[in-house]
Amino acid sequence: MAKAKEELSFEEAMEQLEGIVEKLEEGEVPLEKALQFYQKGMELSKYCHDTLNKAEKQLTKMITDEGEKTFDIKEEE
Repeated sequence: MAKAKEELSFEEAMEQLEGIVEKLEEGEVPLEKALQFYQKGMELSKYCHDTLNKAEKQLTKMITDEGEKTFDIKEEE
């Protein structure tokens, strides 16, 4: 039985997502099953995205002598 999203690590969720993408890219999945894969993939994608956002927020806080200080991470274009 598959683990609940709360029990999945980020790496496990990404691995499952990659497996779904591979199956869908093969193109030999019946429509009903493809829709199930797509829905599960979207759920895993959101979970991974939310996990990354949470990690980014944690990383943007630095502990200094005066307490917490936030800083911005500039994304490369």
